[in-house]
Amino acid sequence: MSNGEPNALDRFSPEALFVISGIAQYTGAVIAVSMFDDVGPASVAWVRVLGAAIVLMLISYRRQRGWTREAVVAAAVFGVASALMNLFFYLAIDRLALGKSVVIEFIGPIAVAAAFPRTRRNGVALGFAVTGVVVLSGVEIDAEPLGLLFVFMASAMWAAYIVLGRRVAALDRGVAGLALGLAIGAVAIAPIGAPGSGAVWTTPTLLVSGLMVGVLSNAVGYGIDQHVLRRIPVRRFALLLALLPVTAVVTGWIALDQIPSAVDLAGAALVIVGVVVQERDEIGLSELETTPA
Repeated sequence: MSNGEPNALDRFSPEALFVISGIAQYTGAVIAVSMFDDVGPASVAWVRVLGAAIVLMLISYRRQRGWTREAVVAAAVFGVASALMNLFFYLAIDRLALGKSVVIEFIGPIAVAAAFPRTRRNGVALGFAVTGVVVLSGVEIDAEPLGLLFVFMASAMWAAYIVLGRRVAALDRGVAGLALGLAIGAVAIAPIGAPGSGAVWTTPTLLVSGLMVGVLSNAVGYGIDQHVLRRIPVRRFALLLALLPVTAVVTGWIALDQIPSAVDLAGAALVIVGVVVQERDEIGLSELETTPA
């Protein structure tokens, strides 16, 4: 919500919203992985982006007017980066373990957070978060070069998603900017994802699963991100993303019966310490628009 209107999400702290977002995103990822036997990961990624765009367009159709050229370009670039992030991530988790992929992909947000340390306290917080992510990743790196390439590309797109997402949040259109961006992103990756998606449109269970992935991972997850980006600086946003690898560990434990080791729990604890230690500064829309990206 915007223009000074109250939003129910304001009742929750950014940390709580990130946990909710993480649960939604990785529940969607678990459903997506279950679809890979019937539909290729590129097609699942496309259906995810397309489904989220349709749902968000229906929600925000009254605000899809009065777009300036600059606003459309901002939403389009953000949407394409988001769609490519989804595409590369699904191509990666088709070859690598979900938990390892999430942790390696976190290099992107760490790079963004490192660019905005500003204070010694935030630098210390970043140090805890980085150490926790390294511990969570373990010392083994899968010997799957293509999978690693895809996850590093997803990581780069995640960094772009953070910076560009702030600009879309500054458009002050609620989820309308996100809806338009994802719609354009779906068109951009359609040549890659659409050709292999035939089974989705002829199998009701796959269609429902694909829509659930889009709603959980993009509509809910990215919608929360847009709200949080309007409340806090990009540096804090990037650092809070450290909660996502922790959430992935918990989701894997519950949904995939992947019991975390003592080392995993230690890494998660370090990430949480980093999130707790950081400064809890918040910003208004004017600062959101003027802070250098």
